[in-house]
Amino acid sequence: MYDNNPTLTGIKKEIDETKQGQVFYQEKPLENGAENSNGKHFYIESYGCQMNFSDSEIVASILSEVGFQPTRALEEADLILVNTCSIREKAEETVRKRLRIFDKIKRQRPGTMVGVLGCMAERLKSKFLEEEKLVDIVIGPDAYRDLPNLVAGAEEGERGVNVLLSREETYADISPMRLDSNGVSAFISIMRGCNNMCSFCVVPFTRGRERSRDCFSIVSEAQDLYDRGYREVTLLGQNVDSYHWQNPENEQVVNFATLLEMVAQVHPDLRVRFSTSHPKDITDEVLHTMARYENICKYIHLPVQSGNSVVLERMNRTYDREWYMERVQAIYRIIPECAISSDIIAGFCGEQEHEHQETVSMVEWANYSMSYMFFYSERPGTLAARKYPDDVPMDVKKRRLQEIVNMQNQVSLRHNKADVGKTFKVLIEGDSKKSDKEFKGRNSQNKMIVFPKLDNLKPGDYAWVKVTGATSATLIGEISFP
Repeated sequence: MYDNNPTLTGIKKEIDETKQGQVFYQEKPLENGAENSNGKHFYIESYGCQMNFSDSEIVASILSEVGFQPTRALEEADLILVNTCSIREKAEETVRKRLRIFDKIKRQRPGTMVGVLGCMAERLKSKFLEEEKLVDIVIGPDAYRDLPNLVAGAEEGERGVNVLLSREETYADISPMRLDSNGVSAFISIMRGCNNMCSFCVVPFTRGRERSRDCFSIVSEAQDLYDRGYREVTLLGQNVDSYHWQNPENEQVVNFATLLEMVAQVHPDLRVRFSTSHPKDITDEVLHTMARYENICKYIHLPVQSGNSVVLERMNRTYDREWYMERVQAIYRIIPECAISSDIIAGFCGEQEHEHQETVSMVEWANYSMSYMFFYSERPGTLAARKYPDDVPMDVKKRRLQEIVNMQNQVSLRHNKADVGKTFKVLIEGDSKKSDKEFKGRNSQNKMIVFPKLDNLKPGDYAWVKVTGATSATLIGEISFP
């Protein structure tokens, strides 16, 4: 235990200072019973996108079948796992820092195993296993079923690796273990991989080609979650709008609009969200389906990346500024109450000042409720790294990013202030971060609302909340009775 070991106490301090990912654990007993436990525990941290968090729940389920139980206490862990992200250089640097800390733990506690999962696995497997010798296991996103075998080998002193990509693996038959869950919201992975070869992105190389889960397993998972008390599901994919599954029995094709409707029909009280949408694929059929069902949330994450057509062409986004603007207009025309958010990259290869200003103007024109904003980080192996010089100076990147952030903050505040006086149906998620006398919950537009508690309400309940105030990030409200 840390308290009895000064060296480990120092390591714990380093861990707390450097941790930026999400730690998964489960306070309730394993659903398959204590008889399946081998007395060993695993600890897992996840970084990056929601797909990584969803994958961690699949990994947890696989490990539980061979007797491992989750823990959030490192001093209990026999197996330490890091589910990694390669989207930006900063994410990789964070993981490297974590691995060096975990390596210290291994030296202090012989027998502890460390594994790297996910998107960094394939690209950096040799460094992790051979050069730096920081880990015992390296396993890619399509090889999680092999984890028990690699763990068994690591227990015998072997270093194991499996980073093979698959054209079929969807983990459709694995019921994810809902770790660190609020019991209200859950992810459902509907597809894996990506066919969009955006020049800045490593995902097609780390997660492989697109393949979709069968729709019946997705609906079944949504029904099971609702039956267990969950009231919101988020359908996940690198590009959900390209979901495409063909029934082998009758050759009927199910697209994303159809799947969305099938999940919405599980129950009117089950909210449905989805992420992420690609502008080239979000169809009017999807938008009309959203408009038709009250329980499909009126929120779309629609990454623009750049507001300039020339930059978008270098990014290989397959649309231009005008196409994107037409899709935004279609959203607001078909779903007037919809909120749109975005991803934006500042300082991409060759970006000129006037091209950057078109991105700033897009933030205001599209009226994004919020955005994820970053400066460009070259990723080895991508088309951009091979073809375009990373020629925008770092100080210019940072300045342009700050201008985008400033504009988004203004737009977000204006967006939220427009909601003052309106009443929304809010799904209660739990206590607010600042006070246990207040609840927090989201409306259909994915905006967080904080409001005073009432004794007859609990997490998982819906409440009508009138907005009385707003910041750029949060709405403030009070219970309103219809």
